[in-house]
Amino acid sequence: MAVTKTMFSQFTFLLLNARDFMLPCLNKKIFGLDCPGCGMQRAAYLLFHGDFVAAFKMYPAIYPILLLLIFLISNLFLKLKFAHQIKLFLMLVTAGTIIISYVLKMTNLFN
Repeated sequence: MAVTKTMFSQFTFLLLNARDFMLPCLNKKIFGLDCPGCGMQRAAYLLFHGDFVAAFKMYPAIYPILLLLIFLISNLFLKLKFAHQIKLFLMLVTAGTIIISYVLKMTNLFN
């Protein structure tokens, strides 16, 4: 019981101090421009802390990515008849969301 409580408190501590462990964007450091994945770590941090609207504003593709991950993990245990089509659809929605949000971010940056 004490081991489980200690492990839970260490995990909680890690989530609370996750900002200290976030990786910097190499593309932004070298070129000065955001990459298509910029904001994903901060959005995941906001999502884990329950700030769902701020997570979406930080990185709009966080929810399609989350849906895709949930589907991929559940597909390991539950075999669906149309799993391939669902996976392809979720991947296209995720890629489309990433591309559209990146184009909008760059359009706002350069205008």
